[in-house]
Amino acid sequence: MMEPEAIRALLQAGLKDADIEVIGDGRHFQARIVTADFEGLPLLKRHRLVYDLLQAHIDSEVLHAISMRTLTPAQAAAEKD
Repeated sequence: MMEPEAIRALLQAGLKDADIEVIGDGRHFQARIVTADFEGLPLLKRHRLVYDLLQAHIDSEVLHAISMRTLTPAQAAAEKD
């Protein structure tokens, strides 16, 4: 079982200057990730980047499922308008 903060820390370590929010129940999580690292990447590559950071925990079945929104800073700013 993982805590949302542990997932946030793993993602933060792999994504520079990211704004990350994670909620979940210990096995199923939702994440909102905003970082310039996603600039120019299609959605599938953004998700692959995140999954790569979490793969060891997914493989060990400590992390069962994560849904995510992956946004660039410009996309996140546009949502607030």
